[in-house]
Amino acid sequence: MRIRATVAAVTGALALSAFAVPAAQADDSTASRADAAKVREAARSVRATYDQTSARVVAEDDAPYALDLTFSNVKVNGGKPIVAGTSKQVTVPTTFTVTHGADVDILADDFILDVEIYRGSYGEPDNTLYGDNLPTCTPVSTTVATCKGTIDVYPGIELDNTDATSWKALGYAIAFNGQDPAGETFDVTKVGYAEQDALASTKLQRYSKLTVNAAPEPVKKGRTITVTGALTRANWNTHKYAGYTNQPVKLQYKKKGTTTYQDVKTVTSSTAGSLKTTVTASYDGYYRYNFAGTSTTPAVKATGDFIDVQ
Repeated sequence: MRIRATVAAVTGALALSAFAVPAAQADDSTASRADAAKVREAARSVRATYDQTSARVVAEDDAPYALDLTFSNVKVNGGKPIVAGTSKQVTVPTTFTVTHGADVDILADDFILDVEIYRGSYGEPDNTLYGDNLPTCTPVSTTVATCKGTIDVYPGIELDNTDATSWKALGYAIAFNGQDPAGETFDVTKVGYAEQDALASTKLQRYSKLTVNAAPEPVKKGRTITVTGALTRANWNTHKYAGYTNQPVKLQYKKKGTTTYQDVKTVTSSTAGSLKTTVTASYDGYYRYNFAGTSTTPAVKATGDFIDVQ
């Protein structure tokens, strides 16, 4: 599992600290990343039952108590896939609702709450992504609040090509209730903890590029036009763009003065992602390639290349 260097990862029956708290979140809270990790580790080590639907942790001695809080209406990037290139940070929104007991103060300075995404199994996730900052929540009643957060993706340090797949969302909340994990009198049983899995799903996709060039130009009517191009996508292992091979790509044509592209033929990308075909010159117009996308790679259209037919 690849995670940011500021995050400590541990594993266990509840996999609690595999879903980490970003350091930047501590800026808006008196509770630190290390404080949260200590509580999550304590919850992880409890010999207890975990109900993913109700988000309850049954606490024992030396463990946080079950916080009366649940997550619902979770959306990651508005339900759209997350598309990342080779290096540039990608930030997408998360929105969700929390319902909690009237005695739970989600606006307390030492209250931490977040929604993260992971891939792989819940017990042993292969990778985890989260926001640089804590979500902001707006109460709509004494027991319900709507929240907005982010997922921040750093392709250069967090992703490899196996991450282009489906991910699940997980939510957690910690109420420190004035307890200081660094203090000598820290009592973890006075800290509340809730976690809820499988709140939503999303896909992570490798950013794609598509080019086109129609030549020669100008060209006489009835002569052959050669249309070349290349379909490439982000390679998260090498942090470069590489050809997307053996993919069907449509060649399309739009006559000058019209607004709609028409399919001409389907061309299959080569081992290097290159595209090449020929057509007969007829009228002035634009040629472009159009790729429909796959589960790991988004759709992309090349900008039309104008050909002057004489």
